[in-house]
Amino acid sequence: MLSSSWLRNGKPFSSAACRRTLFGMLAALALLLLALVAPVAVDAGEPPDLGDCQILQVPPGNEVAFHVYAEGVQIYRWNGSSWVFSRPEAVLYADAEEDGAVGIHYAGPTWESVSGSIVVGQVVQRCTPDPDSIPWLLLRAVHTEGPGIFHDVTYIQRLYTVGGKAPTYLGETPGQEARVPYTAQYFFYRADD
Repeated sequence: MLSSSWLRNGKPFSSAACRRTLFGMLAALALLLLALVAPVAVDAGEPPDLGDCQILQVPPGNEVAFHVYAEGVQIYRWNGSSWVFSRPEAVLYADAEEDGAVGIHYAGPTWESVSGSIVVGQVVQRCTPDPDSIPWLLLRAVHTEGPGIFHDVTYIQRLYTVGGKAPTYLGETPGQEARVPYTAQYFFYRADD
């Protein structure tokens, strides 16, 4: 049970700081529990269906190593006249039912596995098949670190996005943050052997 300091009128406290802290604590707990229970195993898969977004094709010589499902938020900051993208925060899962957290996604953009391996990407191309959701992306890996699922990743695709777009309402004060829920699937590639 949450202490009374986390509750206001019997409901969870709604400040942005408390939500961020709680999100971080829950994500860290999920990753810690998974790391203690079992090693991560993600199977290679077939290339995804890009539909009208063929511009997001990964160059020849790379193959899908694995893919994950992400649920989180896109964070925007009000600059006094518009919402500007700040960073993502998401938990990465092995399957669509959100079983088996395998990592987290945060600013960089960076993906970090429960084993500590990291990949940082740089956007190469964008495609917007759904005007109500953030674009699909093709990213090139610019840095990988540590052994694990992100070792030697060459490309990343963010596909099948839902939500995450900047708010359409005006902000109240410069620096105000908006956390917009989104889901996506990320496909990670490695060079063919």
